[in-house]
Amino acid sequence: MNKIFPLSRLIKNESNSGVMLIIATLLALIIANSPFEKFYFDFLESTYFGVEFHNWSLKKPMYFWINDGLMAVFFLLIGLEIKRELIIGELSKLNKAILPVLSAVGGMVFPATIYLIFNHHNDVYANGWAIPIATDIAFVLGVLSLLNNKVPIQLKVFLISLAIIDDLGAVLSIAIFYTEKISLLYIIIALIGWLVLIIINITGCKKLWSYIVIGVLAIWLPLLLSGVHATIAGILVAAVIPIARKIDSGIFIKNIDVTLNDFKKHSFSEVLYCLNTGQFNSVEKLKHYYNNVSSPLQTLENRLRNFSLFFIMPLFAFANTGIVFKDIQIITLFSNPLTIGIFFGLFIGKSAGITLFTYIALKLKIAKLSSKVSFLQIIGIGFLSGIGFTMSIFITELAFHGDYLVNISKISILTASTLSGIIGYIILSISPIKSSLKLSER
Repeated sequence: MNKIFPLSRLIKNESNSGVMLIIATLLALIIANSPFEKFYFDFLESTYFGVEFHNWSLKKPMYFWINDGLMAVFFLLIGLEIKRELIIGELSKLNKAILPVLSAVGGMVFPATIYLIFNHHNDVYANGWAIPIATDIAFVLGVLSLLNNKVPIQLKVFLISLAIIDDLGAVLSIAIFYTEKISLLYIIIALIGWLVLIIINITGCKKLWSYIVIGVLAIWLPLLLSGVHATIAGILVAAVIPIARKIDSGIFIKNIDVTLNDFKKHSFSEVLYCLNTGQFNSVEKLKHYYNNVSSPLQTLENRLRNFSLFFIMPLFAFANTGIVFKDIQIITLFSNPLTIGIFFGLFIGKSAGITLFTYIALKLKIAKLSSKVSFLQIIGIGFLSGIGFTMSIFITELAFHGDYLVNISKISILTASTLSGIIGYIILSISPIKSSLKLSER
């Protein structure tokens, strides 16, 4: 799947991130229901910081900077992954993309439909229809890591491709349906900023700082003021980050060989502590060649991945899962159509949609399943995809404004995600292994 990031490394990073998400969630739940409850919520909601300029101010609470600021970086990473997969990855060829695309569509349509069956009569509740459509790939890969070699590499490739389509569907839902009152002026400013980035891309500029600076000032900030959720800025910026390299590997190797020989020639006049002039010039050339052979998209994705997985997502989980249980009645919780819709949307809708659409695609011969993957494993992946968590909680915060609705929704998400993970793990653990295939043979 991954010409840029080896799949084994991707799975390891996401799996470790899943462990940190669990720790952050448990920590938030413990603190929110302890004597430190007030400190926790004051830190998130009453700690303001930002910038001021004359009569203009952008001072917001910590909670805002996490959900609207850092999560924009998370969405930038998602956008980079989507672009890479569409251009050079598993989704770049129709015959490879068709199965995960159709499966992902089923995994979004069914949960949303089940949710609306329970909540269509209530306009406020109906607004949460997109909560159960997303999959948290970090948690899912965390569960898969517990199965070691019982899961074939082809199934992991299928799952990651499916999750990327899932993310795209969630992003589009947020952009289209979860916006406040829209300011046309700021939308136009953001579009102009995006057009500037497109022009910069066309001119062949590979300097990442120019895309980031313009992205923050001319896209993220205007979108923040427009009513469209500011995290969409991450997707827009990702779409114009260049993926092409200036020089190919052959030219790079030739230049490196010549430059290293030059470096060796100047080594006879070694200078204490510092490089001599010839060595210094050779090193500068090496930097130049490295920058030209590296894809800007690859470089940025590599820099953002660990920051996102090990800082942004755990911090988001910590800030958004502090549910105070004393204010919630268990009987009311499990009889509320909102929580029922979320629970069955994630737990039943995800597994049913993915499994059924995969089955139909295979029966109609629209797509082909790898000989290393059994249909029972597809069912297991369907259940694992019911682990919504990060994106589901994020959409919950956009869909509802009252603390009570947000809290009971989060409880339902956590319950459904936990049960989905357990059932998916059991199914995959009892699934027969057809044969093993080394990563290098893929």
